[in-house]
Amino acid sequence: MTAYDAIIIGTGQAGPPLARRMAGEGMKVAIIERGRFGGTCVNTGCTPTKAMVASAYAMHVARRGAEYGFNASDVEVDMKRVKARKDHVVELSNHGVERSLKNLENCRVYEAHARFVSPREVQAGSEVLTSDRIFINVGARAAVPDIPGLDQVDYLTNSSMMDIDFLPRHLLVLGGSYIGLEFGQMYRRFGSEVSIVERGPRLVSREDEDVSAAITDILAREGITVLPSANCVRFDKQGDDIVMTVDCGGSSELKGSHLLIATGRRPNTDDLGLERAGVKRDEHGYIVVDDELRSSVPGIWALGDCNGKGGFTHTSWNDYEIVAANLFDGESRRVSDRIPAYALYIDPPLGRVGMSEADVRKSGRPALIGKLAMEDVSRAFEKGETEGFMKILVDAETREILGASFLGTSGDEAIHCVLDTMYAKAPYTLLKRAMHIHPTVAEFIPTMLDDLVSLPGLVAG
Repeated sequence: MTAYDAIIIGTGQAGPPLARRMAGEGMKVAIIERGRFGGTCVNTGCTPTKAMVASAYAMHVARRGAEYGFNASDVEVDMKRVKARKDHVVELSNHGVERSLKNLENCRVYEAHARFVSPREVQAGSEVLTSDRIFINVGARAAVPDIPGLDQVDYLTNSSMMDIDFLPRHLLVLGGSYIGLEFGQMYRRFGSEVSIVERGPRLVSREDEDVSAAITDILAREGITVLPSANCVRFDKQGDDIVMTVDCGGSSELKGSHLLIATGRRPNTDDLGLERAGVKRDEHGYIVVDDELRSSVPGIWALGDCNGKGGFTHTSWNDYEIVAANLFDGESRRVSDRIPAYALYIDPPLGRVGMSEADVRKSGRPALIGKLAMEDVSRAFEKGETEGFMKILVDAETREILGASFLGTSGDEAIHCVLDTMYAKAPYTLLKRAMHIHPTVAEFIPTMLDDLVSLPGLVAG
């Protein structure tokens, strides 16, 4: 048995920086990784998908060359080269994480499957490690629904999509949220026929109806078939095709060459032996943590996707910051201090912070709203990318910014003007009076704030 000052299980976004901080503090650290270094983001999430989104975007713009004054005829995808570019980008990050940990003083890397033996003991391969501080950062994976016939057909997930180097003739996508929409648009731009099936009444149902409608219109204009309120009841194999039977008020069949399952995520907590440590999980398998990311067992923390507190790379990194600040800097940082923020990386992207319009309406608080079409933003007009709109919500009494939705070119970047103002707890008038650079998308945020109107239809919560 080998004793350590800290054991870290997993090398996603929270584990490696925590190892570096602890090793830098002179602690003896063990970090355990059973798969590829870097976790979901580096290997099958943000890094590879955004590299492929960039390839798809370049092809999309090239096909629109006539609008910009040039002609790029015969724009065709070479999926082997697309994959090679993606793999190169991934390998730089993946190898960088692995190299930095293996060269880190005071840190030993174990490439093994970690399993708890007791609340203070973890088995890594043939060795048993012990520590009074254990940090779990094991991430999540695709959730596969229990649908008749699915086990009889070949299907893809966000992870296995990273391995294909060919163009699907017709890609069926089950799930109309972030993963499904990003892959759907991407492969449509590569040249696949794409059909997206969503059980709910609209795409990305957590967003406001106007945002959802605009996204649906954007995808439809690119030739993507969107089927909302469609309950998938079974799958069959018919020759080389996969047949999806859906109930849309009546039974119908969709035939495609390939199938992507994009129906959510599940935490990688079912094979860690958590029951031997007494660590509690919720009904979905997420490790139950408090506001400082401590599990039900003293001395065990859970960070990243496996704790159900965010599910994004940036929330995982923030988990590391919270734990490190509380352990070493004498601070008392909490998960509840952070403002919800995320992006959907279709083109144009959606940037989101804080409360949605639906959230504000349910709260019943008096509020103001501002909205601006991207076609009225000069920078968007100059770029020829005028789809979407920006929307912001403000408390009518406190002048506090409550939330914003920016669907449009640079929306994922411009939204940070709003997010930073919210973290500063400054009134919206501070942002309204700021002088922004021209020509940018962000310069129109003060213009939008200058035209706020009362939000009608509030329903007491």
